[in-house]
Amino acid sequence: MSHRNDTSNCCSFKIPRQRNWQTMGSTEQTTEILLCLSPVEVANLKEGINFFRNKSTGKDYILYKSKSRLRACKNVCKHQGGLFIKDIEDLAGRSVRCTKHNWKLDVSTMKYINPPESFCQDELVVEMDENNGLLLLELNPPNPWDSEPRSPEELDFGEVQITYLTHACMDLKLGDKRMVFDPWLIGPAFARGWWLLHEPPSDWLERLCQADLIYISHLHSDHLSYPTLKKLAGRRPDIPIYVGNTERPVFWNLNQSGVQLTNINVVPFGIWQQVDKNLRFMILMDGVHPEMDTCIIVEYKGHKILNTVDCTRPNGGRLPTKVALMMSDFAGGASGFPMTFSGGKFTEEWKAQFIKTERKKLLNYKAQLVKNLQPRIYCPFAGYFVESHPSDKYIKETNTKNDPNELNNLIKKNSDVITWTPRPGATLDLGRMLKDPTDSKGIIEPPEGTKIYKDSWDFEPYLEILNAAVGDEIFLHSSWIKEYFTWAGFKDYNLVVRMIETDEDFNPFPGGYDYLVDFLDLSFPKERPQREHPYEEIRSRVDVIRHVVKNGLLWDELYIGFQTRLQRDPDIYHHLFWNHFQIKLPLTPPNWRSFLTCYEQNGPGISQVRNVL
Repeated sequence: MSHRNDTSNCCSFKIPRQRNWQTMGSTEQTTEILLCLSPVEVANLKEGINFFRNKSTGKDYILYKSKSRLRACKNVCKHQGGLFIKDIEDLAGRSVRCTKHNWKLDVSTMKYINPPESFCQDELVVEMDENNGLLLLELNPPNPWDSEPRSPEELDFGEVQITYLTHACMDLKLGDKRMVFDPWLIGPAFARGWWLLHEPPSDWLERLCQADLIYISHLHSDHLSYPTLKKLAGRRPDIPIYVGNTERPVFWNLNQSGVQLTNINVVPFGIWQQVDKNLRFMILMDGVHPEMDTCIIVEYKGHKILNTVDCTRPNGGRLPTKVALMMSDFAGGASGFPMTFSGGKFTEEWKAQFIKTERKKLLNYKAQLVKNLQPRIYCPFAGYFVESHPSDKYIKETNTKNDPNELNNLIKKNSDVITWTPRPGATLDLGRMLKDPTDSKGIIEPPEGTKIYKDSWDFEPYLEILNAAVGDEIFLHSSWIKEYFTWAGFKDYNLVVRMIETDEDFNPFPGGYDYLVDFLDLSFPKERPQREHPYEEIRSRVDVIRHVVKNGLLWDELYIGFQTRLQRDPDIYHHLFWNHFQIKLPLTPPNWRSFLTCYEQNGPGISQVRNVL
């Protein structure tokens, strides 16, 4: 592009590539020089946005020049690592647009403006030298996994075995200890929207009961499965479970769930947790959603296993290289966007093209990540779900997902990394694979005739739980609307939302509620206000929305679970609104008992008409 300059990482004087700043003990922080501009290049910087590439590393950077200062950042979108280009819609010349999802960054403030009021970009240090040349510096904290480093020891055959169960659930044998990741083995996730694609091994419950510890990465129900944990708690309520110290506690809803678990351990980020003399693990936070998402490094006799789970930018993009085994998500489709949207550009043709393009971008992103990190073995997982309920046939047909074999083939074209596409019950012997990847016993597939894919699901018990909320006494009184949204605590934001309760096909539910919420002053008007305002219409299946409202659940049950249909005008993602209802709702549910008691004593606060509009 005409506005991007290529520059080699060289100057007219010699400088070290890294500077070390001593911190605590022997731990070191490094200052890395990312880009060097000569005095001539500095003199030629234009006012506003300047794009540069370090020719020797291929990395891209943005410099913003104003009369008062220079600001700089990596040319990497915080969302999913896309490349920024100049935003031609910005006549002021201060913003750039991501080529992946059209996120926009105001480089003059280093704040994202689409989605509005969301993230800030990490800045680089700009340093001038005595000759008016320029250095871009990155201050890097020490890698926590490098503390007390251990050299890899040779593994006996059978000493470390990884067995795939379903979705993101792995059973790890590590010497004489067993560790399980993210057990979702029965029931749905996200209300009723996700169901298991693979048939778990028949001994899955025995495997869970034999585990010495379980790691649960985050609160989403395809990782924190209360139906699965209820089965486990019936046999081993004291099983040690480990989670990261996220802002939104992973087990925030444990009391409401009714699951009796007595040994949940919340551990700090970036610190080794010693299990025995050979085994330790470290939980790291996500760079985009640190309030809820985590990943993990497990180390046995110096051999590291990296599980990035669902993290968008695990540990802010800083990860160990050359680990023995890496596993990550790959499939895409874990969002209501764009399948559940309509109106404007959201035609079926646009959606199909968008989904096709996004899946390809995700494949390339994961392949590049693996190429950069160079693990010995890579396994795509945490994407094996299906929208199997008959009412979600449209989503199932529309929401195509990446093929793990396609990703693995792409990885093998660009690197020497060994890949493994897991099947339920398949076991990888790490010692054998590290010694000889061609060893026929390195990966033991499930016995011939083993059922791999589910062809039936037990819908009814879970639908009954949802349906029980429809006739709850709460919803006899329309004042529940004010009670709920007051409890939710989101206001002082210029957005008007119309909420419509629907049947299975997203048609208005007979006798259901249809109402407006004005979040600027948290009012519930009969008509849209006269002022200029963004507007969203959210149609929700009545059983799911009432279950969510009654129990104070996060709206991921609705949005990621495909239980809504949405329209918005203008077509803008309101990060503050969705982030609040998906992550930041109160930790305790609404006090409906008090609500009903007050209602009986004082009478209705607002009209009891079901269709408020």
